[in-house]
Amino acid sequence: MTKIGQSLHSFVTKPSQPLAEKNDQSYPKLTVVTPSYNQAEYLERTILSVLNQNYPNLEYFIIDGGSTDGSVDIIKKYEPYLAGWLSEKDRGQTDAINKGFRLATGDYVAFQNSDDTFAPDALAQVAKAWRRAPETDVFFGDMYITDDEDVILEELRAPEFCVECQIYEGMQVFNQSLFIKRERLTQFGLLDESLRFVIDYEIIARLGVQSGMRFLHVDGFWGAFRVQPNAKSSTIQTVGVAEHQRIKEKYLPQLQSSLGSGFWQRYCRVRKLLTFVFKGDFDYVRHRLELRRRTTV
Repeated sequence: MTKIGQSLHSFVTKPSQPLAEKNDQSYPKLTVVTPSYNQAEYLERTILSVLNQNYPNLEYFIIDGGSTDGSVDIIKKYEPYLAGWLSEKDRGQTDAINKGFRLATGDYVAFQNSDDTFAPDALAQVAKAWRRAPETDVFFGDMYITDDEDVILEELRAPEFCVECQIYEGMQVFNQSLFIKRERLTQFGLLDESLRFVIDYEIIARLGVQSGMRFLHVDGFWGAFRVQPNAKSSTIQTVGVAEHQRIKEKYLPQLQSSLGSGFWQRYCRVRKLLTFVFKGDFDYVRHRLELRRRTTV
């Protein structure tokens, strides 16, 4: 296990002290929703990754789909630190997240799946960014990819948001590192419950095409996506690709640009490359280019 992997593993497996209820109004109120169903193997690590932030103005909901694997016992263990929780049959992940969003009273909302985690200081970084730019509608950071034991396998870094790249190239924002102003969901609607795989792609595309929507990328790793055999995304090729195409076709007509897909696909690849070159992240650029070369051979 690498040093950075050990740090993340410790963060999500050991309770930080104190785990206390706080309500410091000088910080933006952040609501986090965790949807869960029979994920007892990972759920506690997700919970600790939220509570160990020790964020002073946190509202945390866990929406369970009626688990039978001991998940409810884990939730009850942390009940004193939760704003609320449910365990009942639902219509799937998106329905569960929307239940939590309807309960939310935070300035910004996020969802962290029960097999993914936040990275240390993620919520504090959101607050820091908010103090610099309180008018922002969507904050997003970078993301780790980890294995079953929270060892970091890969880093994924995001450039500044571009709605054309979001729609033509694909997901530009990682839901594990995403915070949306709650009033924008009230204004433009909650997550699309007809979708199973691309709910994050859809909501970012939907918000991105709105006039005047303000996105801000903040350098730093806020979340981690766990690679594990039962992850929903392991079957994305069968359903997710079709959903992605449907959403792409839905929002393409709302783009202001008259340039075609060929231009935007080339532009987005070059833009991403130059973003990290100009930041001096040469090792990251070489690594990503090598990965691309391997996958195209």
